[in-house]
Amino acid sequence: MIYSVLKILFAIALCFLPPAISAQTNSPPTGKSYSPSEPQRPATTAPQFPSPVTFTDVSAQTNINFNHAASPTSNKFLPETMGAGVALLDFDNDGLLDIYFTNGAEIGEKMPKGTMPEKTGAKFWNRLYRQKTAGVFEDVTEKSGLKGEGYSFGAAAGDYNRDGYADLFVTRYGGATLYRNNGNGAFSDVTKTLGISVEGWATSTGFFDYDKDGRLDIFIARYLEWDFEKGALICGDARPGYRAYCHPDNFKPVSSILLRQKPDGTFEDASEKSKISQSKGKSLGVAFADFDDDGWTDIFVANDNADQQLFRNKGDGTFEDTALTAGVAFDDKGRRFAGMGIDIADYDLDGRQDAIITALSNETYPLYRNSGEWLFDYVTQSSGIAQITILSAGWGIKWIDADNDGRRDVIVAQSHVLDTIEKTTSFIKYKQSPLLMRNTEKGFQNVSFAAGEVFKNDYAARGLACGDLDNDGDADIVIAQTGGKPLILRNNGTKNQWVGLDLRGEKSAPNGEGSRVTVFDAANKKQIFDLSNSGSYLSAGDSRVLVGLGAFGAKKIEIRWASGKIQTLENPSVNRYHIIKEK
Repeated sequence: MIYSVLKILFAIALCFLPPAISAQTNSPPTGKSYSPSEPQRPATTAPQFPSPVTFTDVSAQTNINFNHAASPTSNKFLPETMGAGVALLDFDNDGLLDIYFTNGAEIGEKMPKGTMPEKTGAKFWNRLYRQKTAGVFEDVTEKSGLKGEGYSFGAAAGDYNRDGYADLFVTRYGGATLYRNNGNGAFSDVTKTLGISVEGWATSTGFFDYDKDGRLDIFIARYLEWDFEKGALICGDARPGYRAYCHPDNFKPVSSILLRQKPDGTFEDASEKSKISQSKGKSLGVAFADFDDDGWTDIFVANDNADQQLFRNKGDGTFEDTALTAGVAFDDKGRRFAGMGIDIADYDLDGRQDAIITALSNETYPLYRNSGEWLFDYVTQSSGIAQITILSAGWGIKWIDADNDGRRDVIVAQSHVLDTIEKTTSFIKYKQSPLLMRNTEKGFQNVSFAAGEVFKNDYAARGLACGDLDNDGDADIVIAQTGGKPLILRNNGTKNQWVGLDLRGEKSAPNGEGSRVTVFDAANKKQIFDLSNSGSYLSAGDSRVLVGLGAFGAKKIEIRWASGKIQTLENPSVNRYHIIKEK
């Protein structure tokens, strides 16, 4: 109890720290860039360890020919470096995951006030790829009607109208679009019809059921108060080839948006009523989980060089931003960091959901361990993650049990935000290799180099989604690049056992969003999963739950549906997927 009180007092004391100094934005138009604040090369970096699992880059075999068009200019407008997203969904219900990529739009060297980027040609289209047979895809963008509009960023997948087909919600600079799956391979834009109106720079998004009425609601993170006029600052070195993307300190924060689905299927903006709008940030990533096990889904938002946000669901339709008192607003030294992507899982198997966030080089990736009583411990150093990530800059991130041993590992899509960073530092690269950190129970080990050739190559990676593309019981990986081709990584598997769960809600949300699954193995080890396909950065993953069991079978699976119903499966068969309908 004394320790808990001290943590709260320390968090309150952080309120009195001086605010970050913002660069002047008046004439001449110069601003602060993302240059590292501590440009000293660390004395050590984390050693590499053997990996129990390997991944193969099968991108060439998939027939996916997508190439993200970032539309770079000499003006270094921020959107050019912030894409791209990816979503996994089985849109045609054939049992195979399909892939949707968000894309950029044309940005000119001169963007007059009020001008918006447009998808002026096929190279800027968002793309939907249907999986025909295991591992082979076809481009069905035109048939599906999912070319998109504007400079697109995030994507969320969910069956908002409960017709049995996955729909898509896509964000962009200047708005967002809800696409209804018509069930015949085509989608319809129902944004205006359903009363949805989104302004500003929308980034990561996700479907969830915050009020437990069985209808999916939508959370939309927004980045900055930014436009092409404000964004024309000269940051970094003005010499040709040295100009840098501007730091978020140059721009004002904005609030995120919460859309509540009403009984008639339309949506209302509940941002103010829910009190989400009371907390402003510079939001890039969002993930959902029940952190206090009260049956209500909470929201954790990653913010770029601003306070992180942890919205506690009070169960009455409102939220409270508790990041400061919970100990997750800053790092362990009370500093802000460049929060990009985020994901949530119970990595230490104590029955409480924990969070990990990506950041920039010299910041390390914050790992917040849920210690109970709505308090978190910053364990980046003690877990080994600080040493591993000191030189890294991360975007998409996911907890996955890569080797199905029953412990959640971490996969990260990496790259610096500045494509000029190598001209100003000698130790940080722009393109970086993906990172795989193995959970050893005692901490995390970097097993990347031993996990496949793809981990030895560098990419301008952004979005990352995970799912079982080939239905063989292990998590595969899709990484989206800005200004480049995506990576499709096949998990080569191990001999460990697994069980897959595909939830179908009746009174609860369609795919069980907001429900909690608890899996007990034969050794009485317990794993918990809060149903959500959100998390990472600008991305959505497999809506199914994939549980690694190691050498043990599954003794019992307990589902606490969001409706409150409890459903139990005794001694379920392993190494297969189970469709579980709410009773």
